[in-house]
Amino acid sequence: MQLIVIHDVPPHASYRFAGPASALPGAPPLVAGLAAQPLGNSADASDLAQDTFLRVLRARNAASIREPRTYLSAIARALTIDKFRRQDIERAYLGVLAERGEPLDISPEQRLQILQTLTAIGLMLDALGRRTRDIFLAVQLEGLGYAEVGERVGVSVTTVKKHMIRAMTHCLMLTED
Repeated sequence: MQLIVIHDVPPHASYRFAGPASALPGAPPLVAGLAAQPLGNSADASDLAQDTFLRVLRARNAASIREPRTYLSAIARALTIDKFRRQDIERAYLGVLAERGEPLDISPEQRLQILQTLTAIGLMLDALGRRTRDIFLAVQLEGLGYAEVGERVGVSVTTVKKHMIRAMTHCLMLTED
C-alpha cells in the first residue's frame, strides 16, 4: 500500500487523528479544518477525516495526485455534501412520519433500509440533469401531462418526451446493477 505524504500543512492543536491514515503527517488537521465549520463538531469532522483518507487509500490513482490539498479538499467537500443530503432526506422522512399521526412501529433495520433507499433515489435524481430531473418529478410525482410540463418548463412536448426517456433509461440502468 502506498502512502501519500502532504507537506507544509500547519499544525492544528485542538485536533488529533488516530486512525488508519495517521501515517499521513499533517493531513488530518487540513481535512478537519475544512469540515469544522460546516459540520459544527469535532466528532463529525473526525468521521469526515477518516472517510476522506479511506477514499484516498482506496483510490487507484493515489500515487499520481499532483495537488494533494486540492484533492483532499474536493473529497472532503463531496463527503460533507453527501452528509447534509442524507440528513435532509432523514429529516424529510421523519417529518412525513410525524405528520401521519398514527404510530408506526418499524425496526431500526427497516428504518435504515428506508433511509438507504431514499438516499439512493436522491443520488439517482441528482445524477440527472436539472431540467431532466424537474421534468421527471413533475410527471411522476405531480401527475402532470407532458403538455403541462412542457408549458411550465418552456419546452416542446417532444423535448419533454426526450427528457422522460433519458430519466427512465437512467432509472432502468440503475435497477439492473
